[in-house]
Amino acid sequence: MKSKSAIIGKKIFYIVGLLVFMIIIVFPFYWQVITSIKDPADITKMPTELWPSRFSLDLYKSVFVNHHLQVYLLNSIIVAVGAMLLTVVVAFPAAYAFVRFKFKFKKFWQNIILLANMFPLIAIVTPMFIIFRQLHLLNTYLGLILPSVILTLPMAIWTLIAFIKTLPFELEEAAKIDGARRRDVIWKVVLPLSFPGLFTTAIIAFISAWNEFMFALVLVTKDEMRTVPIAISMFPGEYSVPWGDMSAASIVATIPIIIVVLICQKRIISGLTSGAIKG
Repeated sequence: MKSKSAIIGKKIFYIVGLLVFMIIIVFPFYWQVITSIKDPADITKMPTELWPSRFSLDLYKSVFVNHHLQVYLLNSIIVAVGAMLLTVVVAFPAAYAFVRFKFKFKKFWQNIILLANMFPLIAIVTPMFIIFRQLHLLNTYLGLILPSVILTLPMAIWTLIAFIKTLPFELEEAAKIDGARRRDVIWKVVLPLSFPGLFTTAIIAFISAWNEFMFALVLVTKDEMRTVPIAISMFPGEYSVPWGDMSAASIVATIPIIIVVLICQKRIISGLTSGAIKG
């Protein structure tokens, strides 16, 4: 048996390692926060301050007054919510079909869907730009929503496939014996039971669409249609970088995601773990 000192030493090692890991993860966000609440004149002060000597909210006022961040936030909300809803609407029937229906090359098509998510974005952004230009989808909300759905749909389908497999097939058979049509079975039996998986999929799709950068950068040329990540990247001028404004805007853009995750974390974990265990 291991000695007591060896066990204590191992625990200390794990705790120290965890603390170091947490510091590495949390410090960039901490630095953004303190930079955003510093007095603008103190941001470039040397030596730099790990804790502000003067506090100010002028930078938060600046991003809304001078950079019109509220316009970009609204665009991001519309795109993220639209992508989330469309992803769920498409992914659920696709996942159900893969689980419950029998057809040729089913496994092949499942792998193709997953493979589509492995292509580097830079390889498809140019042909997508040409296609969207021909369809007059540049600088439109639909033109921003569809690429986000393309990115989130493969993983959404696979997540829901894993979850639907855990649902008892006997419930569907019982409903059919009682005279329910397949449409009623899906709507009244499968869909309510799939809510945890759908909720998890929806949140993941929302976060992915909120953070999407590449397509939003290429498919949007009008400033008023830009989403938050693109807008923040456009803050730097020709001769200066407004670190304070960028930090404040980044914090504002991060807050909705933090709120969503904190409120929904139990449902997210429930959806992921339910799909991981086949009952």
